[in-house]
Amino acid sequence: MMADIRTLIQDRKIRYLLCSFVELTGAPKAKLVPATHFEDLVREGAGFAGFAAGDLNQGPHDPDVISMPDMQRAMVLPWRKDVAWVPGNLHVDGAPWPYCPRTVLARQLEAAGQRGYTFHVGVEPEFMLLKKDGEEFRPWDPLDSAAKPCYDLRALYRNLDVMTTLLEYMQELGWGPYANDHEDANCQFEINWTYADAITTADRHVFFRWMVKTVAEQHGLYATFMPKPFAHLTGNGAHFHMSLAGEDGGNLFLDEKDDLGLSQTARWFMGGLLHHARALSAIVAPLVNSYKRLIRGAPRSGATWAPVYVTYGRSNRTQMIRIPGPGRIEARAVDGAANPYLACTALLAAGLDGIDHRIDPGEANHDNLYELPEEELRRRNIGFLPTTLREALDCLQHDEVLTRALGNGYADYYVRVKLEEWRNYHQTISRWELDHYLVNF
Repeated sequence: MMADIRTLIQDRKIRYLLCSFVELTGAPKAKLVPATHFEDLVREGAGFAGFAAGDLNQGPHDPDVISMPDMQRAMVLPWRKDVAWVPGNLHVDGAPWPYCPRTVLARQLEAAGQRGYTFHVGVEPEFMLLKKDGEEFRPWDPLDSAAKPCYDLRALYRNLDVMTTLLEYMQELGWGPYANDHEDANCQFEINWTYADAITTADRHVFFRWMVKTVAEQHGLYATFMPKPFAHLTGNGAHFHMSLAGEDGGNLFLDEKDDLGLSQTARWFMGGLLHHARALSAIVAPLVNSYKRLIRGAPRSGATWAPVYVTYGRSNRTQMIRIPGPGRIEARAVDGAANPYLACTALLAAGLDGIDHRIDPGEANHDNLYELPEEELRRRNIGFLPTTLREALDCLQHDEVLTRALGNGYADYYVRVKLEEWRNYHQTISRWELDHYLVNF
């Protein structure tokens, strides 16, 4: 292994290694290590004061967390070719740290692997390009002002330098990007790349978010993946496309004779997602702000494009699960703030529970759910996703499958951190409250 790494470093003329990990929110942390010390890094990892590094369930009195690099998944920075980013798994006192999101996913993937499954994931991350106007952030391009800007050629062209730079970088990294478009909000974009096994996609998703922000800064802009930055515009989703492969590499979700192109295994997996949907929300829509995206009311473009109901159907974008094509399913409740490792963990655990218990997903929906009266939704027994982070956390606390997948200790910690986020939000006096209540009461 050391010889292979040495060869990589010498051949690519790498001078520095960014030994990285993510904490609970998915924010990447790193130390810069000279490549001359790569052998020490591989043997001993890079040490961090966990309490200072984010939400890792550590205090200032605790021993360091050590990021043990996964050198096989190193990525050379396309914009700085003498530097490589290296994802890692955290250890404390020589043992894997159960509060490391990448370790949580690795454990769940091992459980799937013991059943002969490989979890494949593709992601569609949306982001907005902004500028700062005084103290306010706004969509950067004043000409990008159409009420329905999706796929707008002119707006896409005005951002061609940013987009082609990102596409070229992704091609250089070997990700296989295949599409880029202007999305439904002003100055909102999406880039799609080829699916892979879950750990590879999660690593790339973390790197992608950092890369987009870096390229935006190089062009004098800000990039955000925040779920709902502006009340009048469509929010930022990160739809996950999922399938399971068997030991022979074949797609276990594919049945070409089925009307949806889905096998019974895929339907049971989907049944698990629907069964655990309300608890899943706490992981895949992890912010207070996430629930301002998961709404029925339409923004300026005319559709929120985000799910509100626990349903599935063919190419129907008004519900939680869409069947975009044979052999895969798309989870649409995931948003731009989701920790990629934790989202993959929770979705896989819910789906496997569906397979284990042969959970029937019920009948597919073909209606525009945004337009159905609520009494009709109740008559059909169509469930609702949570409307607040607090409600989602309550559901997660009572979901044994998901808390077990996260690790009971980590699940408790996650809920505790997120409840504190909710309390801080709830105790903040907003501009809306002042405008509506200050003089009237």
